[in-house]
Amino acid sequence: MDLSTTFMGIKIANPLIVASSGLTSTPDLIKECADNGAGAAVLKSLFEEQLVTGKTTLINQDEMYFWYPQAMDFVNTFSKDEGIAEYLKLIEKAKKAVTIPVMASINCVTPREWPRFATEIENAGADGIELNIFIPPTNMDITGYKIEETYIDIIHEVRKHVRLPLAVKVGFYFTSLYRMLFKISNMDINSLVLFNRYYRPDIDIETLSVVAQNVYSSPHEITLSLRWIALLSGRIDKELVAATGIHDYQGVIKQILAGATSVQLCSTLYKNGVTYLRTMLDDLEGWMKLKGYSNLTAFRGLVAKNEENTAAFERLQFMKKTTGKLF
Repeated sequence: MDLSTTFMGIKIANPLIVASSGLTSTPDLIKECADNGAGAAVLKSLFEEQLVTGKTTLINQDEMYFWYPQAMDFVNTFSKDEGIAEYLKLIEKAKKAVTIPVMASINCVTPREWPRFATEIENAGADGIELNIFIPPTNMDITGYKIEETYIDIIHEVRKHVRLPLAVKVGFYFTSLYRMLFKISNMDINSLVLFNRYYRPDIDIETLSVVAQNVYSSPHEITLSLRWIALLSGRIDKELVAATGIHDYQGVIKQILAGATSVQLCSTLYKNGVTYLRTMLDDLEGWMKLKGYSNLTAFRGLVAKNEENTAAFERLQFMKKTTGKLF
């Protein structure tokens, strides 16, 4: 079976990409991912604050870290002890350790100052950059339009400094998600990654403190990206990459049927181990053989191309559920 596809316009052996996480934080871990069949790897994110904050300056709590609580200690420690130099070394060592594409990841919230460091990332040998953008919608003084424009400005500024392939990973907190994704797709990028997964806080009623719950995604969370990839498939000319809730080969197949070119995996690898990549690839090949598909193109977007299915992804299923009949 030919499982090859593309990510950021680069050919990869199969659609399984290890997402930016602790699983991709060292050269040895990245090699483990590659040895077990990963098509590509996205390095653990470098945060914008690490690029613009002095080594002796700690990051203060603000609303961003309510969504990324793990960033606080990581940013402060990395800024003080390692910083950009260590991240560049990680890229260089990872590229020497594996033959699969290795993408840098920048978690960013503004277009100011930091984009010039993208040149150093390119020079270090990264195959591409994933811009993980999320501006918390918690400031009453910032309009939705201003938030959207900031996303566009970030992409523009990064593109001024590098010619590397770019992926943009976003969440779904937009007034008009379709319009925003369409705007981003019309920029000089290669891939749209849908969607990011944010911190889901809970409250411990004994300690009266905020605690982390649902750290890992669950399979039912696949439906959000599945719906939007199906709706966008064939309507934009950029690669659609699925993320969140993909836990087995069935999830991979569903996303490709909806129109995804590849998928990003994280939680399932934490739960089942990186060796589970091989199981997913074997199961994917087995399903393709059973169905008579020799490559991914043969069934990519197959479900999304059907007009009845497209309607189901929009409102018809909701109408059927609530009324018992279709109009």
